[in-house]
This record gives sequence, C-alpha cells and structure tokens, in this order.
Amino acid sequence: MVRILAILLVAIGLAGCDAVSTVTDGFSQSRAVEKSLEESTGIKPQVGFNWNNGRLTSVTVMFPRVPDARPLPEMAEAVRTAVTREFKQTPENIVLAFSLGKTK
Repeated sequence: MVRILAILLVAIGLAGCDAVSTVTDGFSQSRAVEKSLEESTGIKPQVGFNWNNGRLTSVTVMFPRVPDARPLPEMAEAVRTAVTREFKQTPENIVLAFSLGKTK
C-alpha cells in the first residue's frame, strides 16, 4: 500500500513539473531528426539528447558508418540544421559521431 502511494505521489509530482511532456517531446523531436537526416544522407543515425532545467544542453547524433558520399563539413551542417529545426532551439553542444565497426 505504501509503495502504491509513493508511486502515485511521484507520478503527480512529475506531471506537475512538466517533466513527462519534456521527455516525450524530446523523443518525438529526436525521431524527427533521425528521419530528416536519413532522407538527406541515406544513413539512419541514432539521436540522443540531454535537457537541463528546460534548456537543451546537448544532442548526440551517431551514424552507424562513415558516409562515402559527403565530406565531413557537409555532414556537420546537415546535422546542425536538422537538430536546430526539429528541436526548435539550438543546443549548447552537438556531438557528431561515427561507428567504425569491427576490424576485419
């Protein structure tokens, strides 16, 4: 009974401080960045984000491989544009990463 009451209090507290909507909005915005970058680059990335007191502090965009068709400055600009457009604010930091996979 005490556990149910504690869970209920935490749920009410989270709903009151708008944390739940921030997280759900963040996930939908990160999926929109993934879709936008997949359309423009042909490679679907994974997008992570970090909010702190209502500010978007960082967004990490990781591609599963290094793209052959685009140079790094073009990739960086595509990522910056998609992140700023979909999250509707500029994060303090954008991390662009590539997985190199296993060596043969």
